[in-house]
Amino acid sequence: MYAENALAVYKNKPALIKERIQDKISIETPDGARAKVREKDIEVIHPGPVKNFNNIADGGAAKPGGPAREAWELLLTDGGAVTLKELAELAFGEYSPASAWAAYGLLLDGLYFSGTAGAATPRLREQVEADERKRGEKSRADGERGLFLERLVKRGPFQVSEGSGDPSGDRRYIQDIEALAYGKTAKSRTMKDIGLGETPEEAHALLLECGFWTERTNPHPCRFGVSLLPAKNIPDAPPAEERRDLTRLAAFAIDSPWSHDPDDAVSLETEGSKQALYVHVADPAASISAGSPAEIEARDRGATLYIPEGCYRMLAEEALPLFCLGYGNGQAANRAAGEAASSAALTFKITLNESGEIEETEIFPSLVKVKRLTYREADSLAEKGEGAEAPALRALGALAGRNFSRRAASGAIDIDMPEIHISAANGKVLIEPVIRYRSAITVRECMILAGEGAGIWAMQRSVPVPYVVQETGEIPEEILPGFAGAYQLRRCMRPRILSAKPGRHQGLGLAAYTQTTSPLRRYNDLLTHMQIRAFLRGGPPLSPDETTSRMFAGEAAAAAVTQAERASRCHWTMVYLSGKKDSVWEAAALEKKGNRWTVIIPDLALETQVPLREDIAPNERLKLVLKSVNIPRGEAVFAV
Repeated sequence: MYAENALAVYKNKPALIKERIQDKISIETPDGARAKVREKDIEVIHPGPVKNFNNIADGGAAKPGGPAREAWELLLTDGGAVTLKELAELAFGEYSPASAWAAYGLLLDGLYFSGTAGAATPRLREQVEADERKRGEKSRADGERGLFLERLVKRGPFQVSEGSGDPSGDRRYIQDIEALAYGKTAKSRTMKDIGLGETPEEAHALLLECGFWTERTNPHPCRFGVSLLPAKNIPDAPPAEERRDLTRLAAFAIDSPWSHDPDDAVSLETEGSKQALYVHVADPAASISAGSPAEIEARDRGATLYIPEGCYRMLAEEALPLFCLGYGNGQAANRAAGEAASSAALTFKITLNESGEIEETEIFPSLVKVKRLTYREADSLAEKGEGAEAPALRALGALAGRNFSRRAASGAIDIDMPEIHISAANGKVLIEPVIRYRSAITVRECMILAGEGAGIWAMQRSVPVPYVVQETGEIPEEILPGFAGAYQLRRCMRPRILSAKPGRHQGLGLAAYTQTTSPLRRYNDLLTHMQIRAFLRGGPPLSPDETTSRMFAGEAAAAAVTQAERASRCHWTMVYLSGKKDSVWEAAALEKKGNRWTVIIPDLALETQVPLREDIAPNERLKLVLKSVNIPRGEAVFAV
């Protein structure tokens, strides 16, 4: 029989016995709740009577020293086990409900004693002393962390050393905050402990405010899971094989001055009344095959990451001299013959009829001699240059103009919005407008022709490649001029879709299209090259299912790269603006939404919303004043 109001233990918590109800025992817990439990689920530690729980403290950790340790020392010397009643009398001088629960707490704590209420046994000395050291160290660490949290609430002062791996400074306490800011985790004990929201933006703001991070810390690539480590799998050089010698053709690799991985060049040749456009493309698929380490790594990365602070390539850096055009990567036999300027390429020969439509596409390995030009240099040569290069560049420009007109007649959409190039090096952030050079349009149209020709070529031969398909939404009958019109059109565009089956790309005005001119920068371009190469060698290309699997894996990784690039550009734009409060910027009105207008600041390629009281018209120019910048949130507030 159990006495009424005897003290028992239920699930390691104190409980009072109230009555027996058939085969169950009714108990009351410290929160006043009643429960019916089985007799085997409780253990009586004092007969009572106990009126309430007021004098019964929670059983806690045993502190080094004190009566508990003295009792342990005595029992360790005498040896043997004791009952809970004896332990309470030995440690606390009496056997009462409070001392019985405190003695049971020593068993729960497990520092000095182990066992049960019927047989409490002292632990071995070496075990106790080892645990005492651990608890002492943890207590000191908790105390130091507590002091750090106090400083964190006050935002300093902090002990911050130069290295992020400092084991003694305050950096050791912010690892969970940094993990949250980098998007590696969704939780932060430290942020929660000081009452802040557990979001990457809040963590980023705190790290900036406390000086652990500077404005130049860009967490966005990490948040999107994009690697900033160099690619490690170096592909083999292009193998010795028969290549068509096109070194007689003037081949131009035209790109931005900050581009250092030229992977395409163009040539033009007239054949009677027809024109043959040659698009020479870097040929990594000459040695990179499906399933190889370099291919798997490229697929996992999806695309080369271009952010203001640097370039993180899809293929190993060592691959550039092997495949980039103009790097002198010709075959050994050619180099031995003194033709070090030749480059191995995969050439897309697009034969155009008099109407500018593709009549035939031929694809083959080649050797080319490439002249590298910036867009500015190409425009200057085309306008003022003499010799053979100027006419060739002008002819390419004319071809591009005809191709654009052809696409426009087929419903192509041309969206001309401001673009910028941001660089963050040597402690400075520079923003430069991207000028729309005529030669940039020439290159764009030549690359589109190569993608169209490759798509038709693959379709005719049933070679599965990643086709790019795009639909447009409902285009307004009346398109506004200027930036407002470009904004209208962009809002009509639907996301592109990748498919192993051909489909119309409405935005380009093409019946079939695949991207094929950047195999060093984009995985799906490389995949297209691998499929073409397999067919040209007479072997089976990957099946549609295998192609689709690789295509979507590469596209998922590439989408993360795109998001990281966009967020990084926004980050560095905010850094650029952070020291320019009250600066004035020219903007153009795009679209009205209620009492707010979406506007664009061309010099920053930045779209934002501002409240405007007076009526204005689309494309109207405004003067905006920068009021505030929030780097963690990527927000800048402007006012008229």
